Amino acid sequence: MASESEIRYGFTAVPSSATEVLAAAKPTSAAPFISVADTRTPDTALAHRINAYAQSHLPEPTYNHSLRVYHFGLAIKRHLFPSWSFTDETYFLACLLHDIGTTEENITKTKLSFEFYGGFLALEVLQAASSPSSGDAAPRDQAESVVEAIIRHQDLCEKGKITAVGQLLQLATIFDNTGAYSEHVHPQTIEDVSRHFPRKQWSGCFASTIRRENGLKPWSHTSTLGEEDFPSKVLSNTLMAPYE
Repeated sequence: MASESEIRYGFTAVPSSATEVLAAAKPTSAAPFISVADTRTPDTALAHRINAYAQSHLPEPTYNHSLRVYHFGLAIKRHLFPSWSFTDETYFLACLLHDIGTTEENITKTKLSFEFYGGFLALEVLQAASSPSSGDAAPRDQAESVVEAIIRHQDLCEKGKITAVGQLLQLATIFDNTGAYSEHVHPQTIEDVSRHFPRKQWSGCFASTIRRENGLKPWSHTSTLGEEDFPSKVLSNTLMAPYE
């Protein structure tokens, strides 16, 4: 049985299959409008430190994508998975750092797939307090939950389990990147989130990143999503096209 700390930080096992987890949700009504104001970012020392780190290390389109994933993810969670009780802070940290491995500096300094290197880097950053008395270091359980989600956020499987935080991160990133699962997010939510955090041609930017990693590292985990299929899906995101 999961401990209180494990549940708080998202270590609840749920199906890896998005099809299965969405079918089991069985919402009783259509997706409601959930605004950015309804899904505020956490006001904690740790959240502020990691937000500043992400903002200073990520290109603006990637940083905006990370925040869209946070707000879209919480909208999906409130509508479909209200019993998932992990903290917003834990999910926020995972969103901010999930693409840290895609920066030009990071993607070229390692032969590891970007999610794996990003996870290792995130573990270091999360536990490195700004000062001994700052209170802005992540507890080990929380840091490991974030890292698990980052490493597996492109691990789209039909069998097995994943953490609840990891599943939500997958659903929200795929939604923002390809437009899948559109029935689970209200159109006004998409408009509001996109207005606050503009896409700035994100589809083209991310498709280029996919191709760059596959070119640098033909063995990369991203290739399992289809070397041509995945960037094509990203570029064919008609749901988000009006906001590009």
